[in-house]
Amino acid sequence: MAEGEEKKGIMGEFKEFVSKGNVMDMAVGIIIGAAFTAIVTALVENIITPLIQAGTGGVDFGAGLQWEINGATINLGAFIGAVINFLIVSIVIFAIVKSMNTLRDAVAKKEEEEEAEEEAEAPKCPFCLEEVKEGAVACPHCGSKFDAPAAPPEPEPETEAEEEAAAE
Repeated sequence: MAEGEEKKGIMGEFKEFVSKGNVMDMAVGIIIGAAFTAIVTALVENIITPLIQAGTGGVDFGAGLQWEINGATINLGAFIGAVINFLIVSIVIFAIVKSMNTLRDAVAKKEEEEEAEEEAEAPKCPFCLEEVKEGAVACPHCGSKFDAPAAPPEPEPETEAEEEAAAE
């Protein structure tokens, strides 16, 4: 045991584990997932299955697609319903994860652009190339003196039209 660490009992460790944010997030996700599964099950049983029955001439998945063999019941209809439930839940989860990843990527890209913009705006020491504050007359990193106060670099033109305008 490292210095400064207290010996916690099993209850202390359990409290620490439960109080961590990711455990609570997981618990909320499981509860919402269970509620969502109930909604999807109701959708399949009360809307999708009756629509399929109407389209197939009244085939009842529950009773119509089951067989009894030596006292054992094989219920293909219930299995098909469970597969439909799984597919719907999977598609919805896929859509949610995909949209969250797209949103995360967009935010990360924006942060990278802002970071690059800030980095490009900061003046740099011509000797050690470290960032210096605008208006500095000496580099705090290498101690070199500047001929003129530090200023942000001129932005480079991105298009030919901007280059021609800058040349005039």
